[in-house]
Amino acid sequence: MADEIRTYEVERQPNHKLLFGVGIAGLVLALGSLGWNYGLQHRLDDSLASRTLENDKLQAELDQTNARLKATSETLGQSVGMTQKQLEDRAQTILAAQEAQTAQTARLAKDQAATSKQVNAVSQDVSSVKTDVGGVKTDVANTRSDLANTQSQLQRVIGDAGVMSGEIATNHDQLEILKHKGDRNYAEFTLQKGAKPTLLANVTLQLKKADQKHSKFTLNVSSDDKLIEKKDKGLDEPVQFYTGKNPVLYELVVNNIAKNSVSGYLSTPKSVR
Repeated sequence: MADEIRTYEVERQPNHKLLFGVGIAGLVLALGSLGWNYGLQHRLDDSLASRTLENDKLQAELDQTNARLKATSETLGQSVGMTQKQLEDRAQTILAAQEAQTAQTARLAKDQAATSKQVNAVSQDVSSVKTDVGGVKTDVANTRSDLANTQSQLQRVIGDAGVMSGEIATNHDQLEILKHKGDRNYAEFTLQKGAKPTLLANVTLQLKKADQKHSKFTLNVSSDDKLIEKKDKGLDEPVQFYTGKNPVLYELVVNNIAKNSVSGYLSTPKSVR
């Protein structure tokens, strides 16, 4: 029994070698763990430092980017502001141009209406003129016919001086035809009995007698300081006389005899004024 107890005690005594080995192993493990932890910590520190450096670099780049973005934003804002102002100015210009165009269109419409009114008025006037022209043509035709008839009535006779006269006008219409021919000068006159002498061209005429019943008259002609009496001359009779330094033929015709007056015309060469 004692031997068993001794044996049991021996068995319960610790194994120092085993404990030493375990201790050494634990120490190695602890040191290994400490080394690993240290290496890990070092790596973590390096990684943190690298990350910090990268973060600083990224922050610097971000700051630069933000600065550029800010500058770009300001520039863009200014550009947008300028563009907006330009757009507003352009819009105002366009509105002003549209208003001016509208006003011009209104003026053109008003002018066109006025022009149309004037054209209508002119058209009416033209229609009236056409009618008048038609009437005038008729009048001209009638006048030509009358002139032809009047001209056919003009006569050439021998005057009191024995000279074949030009065509004789027996009324105002025939005298107008002679004037238009332009062969001689014609001056109309009316002489009153008892009146002062009447100057025509470069001669004077004075009525002395008018016999309406017998269509006779007597007058005095003063020419070149000479007094010529033309006595008892007849209606539409060419009364002729010469006057001037280089004597030329003058001719007077009385185509109307009243109680105390006569009327007619004096015919002179073109050279006499």
